[in-house]
Amino acid sequence: MTAPDSNGTPMVRFENVTKSYGSFVVLDGLDLEFGAGEKVAIIGPSGSGKTTVLRMLMTLERINDGIIWLDGEPLTHMERDGQLVPANAAHLRRQRGKIGMVFQHFNLFPHMNAVQNCMEAPVTVLRMPKAEARARACELLEMVGLGDKFNHYPGQLSGGQQQRVAIARALAMRPKVMLFDEVTSALDPELIGEVLNVIRKLGSELDLTMLMVTHQMGFAKEFADRVCFFHSGKICEQGPPEQIFGAPENERTKQFLSAVLEAT
Repeated sequence: MTAPDSNGTPMVRFENVTKSYGSFVVLDGLDLEFGAGEKVAIIGPSGSGKTTVLRMLMTLERINDGIIWLDGEPLTHMERDGQLVPANAAHLRRQRGKIGMVFQHFNLFPHMNAVQNCMEAPVTVLRMPKAEARARACELLEMVGLGDKFNHYPGQLSGGQQQRVAIARALAMRPKVMLFDEVTSALDPELIGEVLNVIRKLGSELDLTMLMVTHQMGFAKEFADRVCFFHSGKICEQGPPEQIFGAPENERTKQFLSAVLEAT
């Protein structure tokens, strides 16, 4: 395997990536690229491999075959004596620092207030001075509309506010890639809009590659540069939102969108 060309290198590249659990194949020889600053919505039925893509990027899941590239370097592998070998913990940790992920269930530390939640990783992982980490945490909480909630604990915040703290916390590590895994699915319907508005704002103000697994088809259509439809561990169809939602070519894509849009 060779490194991608340095000119126009994608921010993320999956090269023939396979992931399976026993005989169950979750991803089957996936080839997929995401450009720097590109915003991509990943859609598809449950069990199609969507979240697995994000979890492998966060190195929460190991791949069985293939290679993942991040920012022009191998993520899952590293070079040794001119050969690519499986990455060690130090390499994974360094590369993972370029990625932020926001989960479906906020995963905030309940004993820390909003500022402390956003400070924790920069101080412990990046060795950032506490004063600098606090200033950045406050700046990011302001950005996500929580300037009046610095000292509130997760239990004092609504679900939408907790998810916005989680977004600020991920941004505090200064990632190049942001991953969003069904970030509105645990929220009450009236709180979904406030989280999507924050993601909309990040997309317009920050130069980030953003990958979003979502069932919010309206938001995907409006927000994404590209939509990828997954089914049975493969990409059935991908393209601009107007093509995927307006004139899908794959029969399975048509069936999925018809069922989803009919249910909303």
